[in-house]
Order: sequence, then structure tokens, then C-alpha cells
Amino acid sequence: MGAEEPPSAAAAAAAAEDEAGKRTGWRVKAAVALYVLALSAFWLGLHWDFRYKALSKAEEGLVCMCEERARMLQDQFAVSVNHVHALAILVATFNYEKQPPALDQDTFADYTARTSFERPLLSGVAYAQRVKHADREAFERQQGWIIRTMKHEPSPEQDEYAPVIYSQETISYIEGLDMMSGEEDRENILRSRETGKAVLTRPFRLMSNHLGVVLTFPVYLVDLPPHAKEEDRVAATAGYLGGAFDVESLVENLLRQLAGNQELVVNVYDVTNHSDPLVMYGSEVPLGAPSPSHICVLDFGDPFRKHHMICRYRNKPYVPWNAITTPSGLFVIFMLIGYIIYAAWARYDSVKEDYRKMEALKKRAEAADVAKSQFLATVSHEIRTPMNGVLGMLDMLLDTELKTTQRDFAQTAQVCGKALISLINEVLDRAKIEANKLELESVPFDLRSILDDVVSLFSSKSREKKIELAVYVSERVPEILLGDPGRFRQIITNLVGNSIKFTERGHIFVQVHLADHSNLATEAKVEPVVNGTNGHNDETTAISSSVSHNTLSGFEAADSRNSWENFKFLLSHETSQVPYGTDSDNVTLVVSVEDTGIGIPLHAQCRVFAPFMQADSSTSRNYGGTGIGLSISQCLVELMRGQINFVSRPQVGSTFTFTAVLKRCERNAVSVSKSALLHPLPSSFKGLSSLLVDKRPVRATVTKYHLQRLGIACKSVATVELALVFSNITWSGLNLLCSMHRKQPSLLLIESDSWGLKMDIPLRTRFLEMKQNGCESVFPQVILLALEESDKMKAKYAVDYVITKPLKASTLAACIFQALGISITQANKEKHHGSDSLYGLLLEKNILVVDDNKVNLRVAAGTLKKYGAKVKCVESGKDALELLQVPHEFDLCLMDIQMPEMDGFEATRHIRAIEAKAHEQADDADSSEADSMARKAKWHLPVLAMTADVIQATHEECTKHGMDGYVSKPFEEKQLFQAMKKFLGPSTSS
Repeated sequence: MGAEEPPSAAAAAAAAEDEAGKRTGWRVKAAVALYVLALSAFWLGLHWDFRYKALSKAEEGLVCMCEERARMLQDQFAVSVNHVHALAILVATFNYEKQPPALDQDTFADYTARTSFERPLLSGVAYAQRVKHADREAFERQQGWIIRTMKHEPSPEQDEYAPVIYSQETISYIEGLDMMSGEEDRENILRSRETGKAVLTRPFRLMSNHLGVVLTFPVYLVDLPPHAKEEDRVAATAGYLGGAFDVESLVENLLRQLAGNQELVVNVYDVTNHSDPLVMYGSEVPLGAPSPSHICVLDFGDPFRKHHMICRYRNKPYVPWNAITTPSGLFVIFMLIGYIIYAAWARYDSVKEDYRKMEALKKRAEAADVAKSQFLATVSHEIRTPMNGVLGMLDMLLDTELKTTQRDFAQTAQVCGKALISLINEVLDRAKIEANKLELESVPFDLRSILDDVVSLFSSKSREKKIELAVYVSERVPEILLGDPGRFRQIITNLVGNSIKFTERGHIFVQVHLADHSNLATEAKVEPVVNGTNGHNDETTAISSSVSHNTLSGFEAADSRNSWENFKFLLSHETSQVPYGTDSDNVTLVVSVEDTGIGIPLHAQCRVFAPFMQADSSTSRNYGGTGIGLSISQCLVELMRGQINFVSRPQVGSTFTFTAVLKRCERNAVSVSKSALLHPLPSSFKGLSSLLVDKRPVRATVTKYHLQRLGIACKSVATVELALVFSNITWSGLNLLCSMHRKQPSLLLIESDSWGLKMDIPLRTRFLEMKQNGCESVFPQVILLALEESDKMKAKYAVDYVITKPLKASTLAACIFQALGISITQANKEKHHGSDSLYGLLLEKNILVVDDNKVNLRVAAGTLKKYGAKVKCVESGKDALELLQVPHEFDLCLMDIQMPEMDGFEATRHIRAIEAKAHEQADDADSSEADSMARKAKWHLPVLAMTADVIQATHEECTKHGMDGYVSKPFEEKQLFQAMKKFLGPSTSS
């Protein structure tokens, strides 16, 4: 088996890109997962942080509230202890220091009852006297009762006793009981007399069933110093004052006074025995209660007893909402940020991928564009090469003696060939535009002459259809402009050609104004107009009426802005010499082409400028055409920094308007080499006057425009009667007219439709009478302006001459020359053989033609020889190099580009190399500088590319390969003249 073929480079690159894309995708997914995990960890951390802070704040609040309650409990307990201490002092004062004692049971009970409000936390107080065993009998006799134990039994013998002798009425049941009969009470009594301070018992149930403690204070017989010895205190002890504290009531009263009691659970413990704490208040909650809780140490004044207050929240503190909402909000925000970043990155990747695909598509499109350009170049060359032979041979055939039928056949074939070349040029122009290879020239030209050329081009068709074709250029438009005359002519030709094609009656009117003056006439008088029907919403309202209108032909125009009122407004501004609105060198022209043809259907107006599109399928069959002219015109207008739009109404007509930005150019600034582009008119008519009879003011203005271009003053009237009155030609004053020598108009021009039938025979009779009476010298030459052939019209009307319209300055000048008896034959002959013609340019010039096509050689040689040139033809670049070895006698070389073996570009490079070598040898030779420069100038042979490829044969391409320019096949006289003028003109020869 054969080895497997390796994949192509493109497939390998695609596979590598796919693999890289997969790796990148996994990396992105891993990054997204890590980002989500990081955000989750961030959420948990932030949540626990908020929760910890909330719990810490709750604990701080708990500590504050617990400390506050403990402090207040201690204060209130201290107040009660102080009252008990004061009562002990009272007993010592009134019972022992007064003799006899001033205190008895009734007094004590009454006093303690009346001052019980000072001791709200004490359920009762009692005083127990210290009785030694030796004094027991006497004490019992004195009191009238025996000492009993806490169990109400007679007290057994002991060293001393502490029977209750005074008691508050609430606890009178303990009167006579020995407080020392209980073990814990005995310890408290002994500790209190030894320390001199209040001591407390362990908690127990009071009669009220509340938990409480007994507070014991010693009562001394004498005042003792603060640091008295223990034995001194024991010896001075007289008795013991005790009070039962209700701890539960104390704490309840305290909690009722404070806010937030419902939130806290408070427990008070006796923790003297840490292993077995005793509850003084609250539920049986162990000391190790669940957090958060707080323990406060209570100091009730007894150093032996230890008390704690434990506070905790009744309910477990809730997690605050912000511990959930804030982390969640930040989580969402960061997720959104992450999503935005991810989306932006994904978009970046998508755009990058799209850019990569676009680059690939761009390369393919560029390759396709190159292929298309090459295809068009090849097709252009292959079509133009035989067409060059066809048209060239036809041209030479027409220069021979032919019969009328033969000449008609040859002329018809020549017209068809030129039409085919025109179609090819349009397609190639479109290709140039799409390839951005179309560039505009900037040369001086006469705009009015270009419009005259366009009129000449379509004059025969307009006469056949009997439609008015007229041109008017505002006096404000400069005489010479800088721009591309060929492309400007192409735009006008396309628009006028379309108008001629689709117009069967009426007129075609071309106007050129300056932009600012055109705006003056329209901005305040007409509603805004865009591409369309000028305010008509449907075809019914857009159709023309049969009423006569004040236009060039009397037919209604589509664009109401081109009315006689606006036209007259523009004329008034021209005659008033209003200055141009800007000092800039730029000139913005507004050109409108108005026709009264079939118009454009409403449904087709949106695609008028689309290439290869027409209104409907019948248009192509009835009128012909490719639908590309308007598209090319739009592109050319945009290249001239202008805009094009239209107004069209079905069965009324269309008006196309475009703007173009050109530059001013003075005639004296035009170089000699470029003067051939200008067409000066004769100046022999200055000082003449004329009278025009025309009932249509627009048409009369156009005729006056052409007469004024020739320097002829013109006055217009509407009828022949007014003309006769103006010229003093009355029916009764002919003899008087003959005897007068006042200056009359030299010319009387009458429009054919203004010549009334009633005036025809009488006017002819009067003309004959005036001639017989010798008045010919004072009567003007009568010229009729008509659309029909001149011979027929001259025979029909009594006139001297007939000018067949459309009017243009050259035709008008020729007719006036003839009417005034001025001979122009010699002038034309001199012009034809002068330096401003191709004949004068090529006469006796040696020209080398290089082309591999024998037919093209014959055509080129025949064309050049017709204008007086000496032509040498060769069929290859190598043959041309042999003839062009320095020195040679050739003045110019026409070089075909596409030739076998050695193309035109390569041959030109060799020619320049030969010339460069000759220049070097001339520099080495001993000769004067003037001679060296002369030889160098002579040895530079102008080489013009002669090609049918108008796509690639640009001026830059030819210059890059050493050529001086190019001429396209088939040859045209004007193109040859313009290409050769700068190399063979008078300035070059001199």
C-alpha cells in the first residue's frame, strides 16, 4: 500500500486553529468555573463576616444590658441593706442607750410597719437579743415565754441564745424563736458579729413561696472603731437585726423598669459552692447555658457569699438580612461583571474569528476582483482589438469613393460599432468604479463647448422626433473650469441620451447655474423635493394635463422648480450683477436635465440608480439600453463631490439634477499644451444687434444666450406684428422707411411656430416691394428657426435663411457668416491645417507603430498617414529595439502592450535602458553642456501605450514601466490629438 498523502497546508492550518480553539474553549470554561467558585467562597466569607459582626454586636448589647441590670440590682439591694443597718442603729440607740429602754414590741412593730415603704424588698424585719445561758431564766421570766427552737420546741441548753423579741407584724410568728437553733442561722449570726457587716443566708422559700435570703446585722452596745478586734466585737454584741429579702420580687421589679426585658432571660445564682450553685431567681438553667450569654458578679456586701447574674437572649439571635442580601447582591454584581467580561471576551473572540473569516473572504474577494479585472482586461482587449480593425477599416472605407447605398451601409456599420464600443466602455467604467481605479483628471475646459458637443451628438435624433433640445448656461458660470471634461461630458451625455430615448414630444432642456443662485430661486418658492414625484402621491395625480404651460415647448415639466418664474428670477440676478457668494476657488454647479417624456413609474423610482436595472421588462425591448448609465453617472457625480437626484411624473416627464464641485481657471492661466481643450468662438459679430420673435419666453432666453455668446445684442418680442412695429416696418410706411437712415437690427430671427399664417403672404409681398424699391440695405436678414430641414422651410416661408435646431454657437455663427456674406472657407482651411488640429500635429512626423496584430497595424498606419505622418510598422518588441538604437529619427512610438515574446512594458524598459546608456556615453564625451542636454532631450523617445485593455492600462501603470501615456483602441481623432499634443506640439518642437 502506498503511503498516505500528508494533509494540505490549508487543512493543517484549519486543524491547528480548531485544536487551538478547543483548548481555548476549555481554558475559558475552567476560568468560568474557578470564577464561580471564587465568588461562592467570597459569598460565604462575607456572609460569615456579617453574621459574626451581627452576633458580636448582639453580644455587646447583651453585655451592656446585663451589666446595667446587675448594677441596678446591686444598688437597690445596697439601699435595702442600708435601711436595715439604720434600723439596727435605731434599736441600739433606743433599746440599750436609753434607760429604761424606749423600745418595745408594739413600738417596733408600729415603726417597722409605717416605714416598710423604705424596704419594699424585705418581707419583714425582726430583732433577736443575745442571751447567755446564765441569763436565760431571768430573760424568760421577764418576757413571759420560754425560748423555743425553729421547730417551736423548747430550746435545749447551750452557751447562748438569740431569741426574737421584736418583730414586724408580717413575721410576728417568729417571736420567741431562737435564731441560733438553726445551723446556718447560727453561722450567719456568728459571722455578722465577728465582722460587723451584713451577712446573707443561702436562698430558701419564703412564706410568699418566693426565693429569698435572710440579711443579718449585729447590734452593738457601744460604738466600735472600724478595725475593732473580733473578740471586742463579740463582747460588745447586744443582739442581731435580721430581714428577709424577696430576691425574686427584687429582680422582677428591676426588669419591669428596664426596656428590652422581653428579649432577655435573667438568672441569679448563689455560687458560694461552685459545684452546687443555688438558683435565687429564674429557671433552672445551668451555668453552662448556650451562648451567647453573659455572667455578671453581684456584690451584696457579704464577702462570704458569691452571687452571679447570668443573662442570655430569650431567643437565639436571628441572622440579619444584610448578612444574606449584601453578599448575595455583591455576588450578583460580580457575576454580572464576570458575565460582562465573559461576554466581552466572547465577543472579542467572535469578532476576531469574524475578522479572520473576513480577512479570508477579503483575500478571496481580492483574488476574485483581480480575476475579474484580468477577465475584463482580457475581454476588453479581445473585443476592442477586432473592433479597432472594424472601425478603422470602416473609417478608411468612408474616405474612399462610395456609392450612396454603400456609404449608407458603411456608416450604419460604423454607428453600430461605436455603439458596441460605447457599451463596452460603460461596462468597463462600472468595473473601474467597483475596483476604485477610476480617477478624475483636472484640466481646463470650456463647459459651454462641451454642452454644444452634446447637442451636436443628439441633434439628428431630436430633429427626427421633432422635439426641442436646448442648453442654457448662466452668465455666472466661469468660462473656463478645471475638472475632468470627459467624465462631465459622460454624465451629460447619459442624462440627455436617456431623455432623447424616452421623449416623443415636447422638449429636453439642459440648464447650468451656480449653486448659490439656484438656491435663491427655489428655497423660498417651492416645497422640498426628493427623488420622486414632487408631492404627487400616486400616478393619477402625477399625469400631465392638456393645458399649455410656460416652458420651453409648452408641455408641462415634472419639476415645478424649473418654472418660468424661477427661471426669470435667476435671470434677474444675473443682470443685476449680484456678486458670487464666496471667494473660494471652488465652483459648485447645479445642472438639470429636463424632459417631457414618459416619466418613471412610481414603483420603479426607488431603483433608478441601481446598475443594470430598468423600469420594467418592456423598457428594454421598446427602448433598448443596459440600465447602467445612471449608475455610472451617480458614481461620477459623487467623485466630483456632488449629489444627483430626480423628480419624475408618469406621462409628464423627468428632471434629473446633479451638483458638481469644480475649480475656477482663468483663460490666461491655461498652458499652450492644454489650449486645444478650449474652443474659442469667433469675435467678428461684436456690435451687431438682432431682433427675435418667439412667443415662448424660455425658448427666447435660450436663443438670446447663444446670440450673446457670439457678441450679438438681442431684443425679443412675442409676435411678428410687434417685431414690425419695433423695426418701424408698417404697412403704410415702407416709402418712409426707405428714405430714413436710422440703424436697424442686422438680423431678424423668427421661431417657426411664432410665424402666423396671416402674416406669411402679406409679409412676403412687402419684402418683395421693399427689394424693388431698393430698401434691401436697411432691411435685416430674416432667419427662421425651425426643427425641420432648412431647404423645405426656406421654400415654405419668405425668409433668407433657415437654421435647423437645436441651436449651438458654432452652427449659429456659420449661418450668420453666410447671411452677412463673410467667407469662412479660408479660415476653416487654415484651422484644419494649423497646429491646433491633428493634421498640423502629425504632418511630416516619423512615428513607429509596434503591434503583433497586422490588422491593427494597417488601421494605425492608415489613420496616422491620413493626417500626414510618416509611419513605420513592426510586429514585435525585438524589431522595435533594433530600429530604436541611438541615434534614430523617430519622433514618437505607439507600442502595443500585449505581444508575444516581449510585451510592450518590457520593450519600453529596454528602450529606456538604451537611452540611459547613450546618456552615460554622452556625459563621458568631451562636449559642451548645451550639446549634451540637447542630445538627452532628443534621445528620450515618447512612448505611448497602444492597447485595448483600459482596465490595467492606467497612466500610473504606464509611467511605472517608463511609458509617457497611452491611447486606447479604437483610435479617435480627439483622443490621439490630446495624447500627442504635449509631445509633438509647437512648444515641444521649439
